[in-house]
Amino acid sequence: MNFGVVVSMIRGAQQRAYHAVNSELINLYWSVGEYISTKVHEEDWGKGVVVQLAAYIQSNEPNVKGFSDKNLWRMKQFYETYKKNPKLSTLSREISWSHNLLILSKCSTNEEREYYMRKAVHECFSYRELEWQ
Repeated sequence: MNFGVVVSMIRGAQQRAYHAVNSELINLYWSVGEYISTKVHEEDWGKGVVVQLAAYIQSNEPNVKGFSDKNLWRMKQFYETYKKNPKLSTLSREISWSHNLLILSKCSTNEEREYYMRKAVHECFSYRELEWQ
């Protein structure tokens, strides 16, 4: 009997589910970043409005985490950094939000960002491994 086949199926399904959820979260953060970016440029939103937005999210969805004013600004930065670069926009969906934030904070050029995104995807780097690289 080869029960390992079933375990492999389970692990494969778990991995696919993780990637699907991660991709959907990155899409959400992209959309929120795009929304905030648009409001900042068209309606002169500033820090105060984004703080109010974070408070509104917290009061209406108390179980939802990750939408502090600081993280909302990061979503805006994420969107603005990659909006004109479809290649990086696509790659960013293949890595976690924490990986994306690390790359955004440590890399200064799109070439550098692409290099580390590709490395993170192909080498399956953990956050600590990526940070070390």
